[in-house]
Amino acid sequence: MNRKLWIIGVLVLLLAVTAGCGQKPNALVEGEQGNQENQGNAGNSADGTAIQEPPSNPVAHGAGDSHHSSPEEQAKTMVVQAYFTDDQLNELFPENKEITYSADTEKYMQTLKALQQSETPGLLPLWEKVNFKQAVLEGGKLTVDLTLPDEARLGAGGEALAVESLTKAIFQFEEVQSIEILVDGQQADTLMGHVELEHPFQRK
Repeated sequence: MNRKLWIIGVLVLLLAVTAGCGQKPNALVEGEQGNQENQGNAGNSADGTAIQEPPSNPVAHGAGDSHHSSPEEQAKTMVVQAYFTDDQLNELFPENKEITYSADTEKYMQTLKALQQSETPGLLPLWEKVNFKQAVLEGGKLTVDLTLPDEARLGAGGEALAVESLTKAIFQFEEVQSIEILVDGQQADTLMGHVELEHPFQRK
């Protein structure tokens, strides 16, 4: 009797072991399926709706790009001739001056300002104390508007040289065919009371 019980116990144990081994492959398959489902749901929210990734921001990608100025915004330089006189106000002497400007319309004003200071010893500027307010080119005519304080006024000889120095400097630009000189926005008979102004001065 004890031998039969022992054999039955061994058989039961073997059956239990066999059944346990048979379930392991199924459990593995189920685990893999669960992982696949989890991966498939990774882009879904808790209620099953798809979660969309935010679109890439092209502005952000370009945020580190440096700003490149257009050619019109870049500074340009050129050499012009400015005209000055000696301490006796006898004649004009040319002097090469480098001017810097961004837009082409600025080069006329920069040329006028170049008349206000000489770098050559012994040469005097005739426009040093004049305030150039505006220089606008339209249809080949450059209109120069200026303010003339009392300390900027010269005698007849100096006034004639001043007008000549301005016209010679501006007529360097081929596109300028005439020059209109205004004093505080108005036409004046003379610049400083001696030399008659032309309205406008024409290229000769």
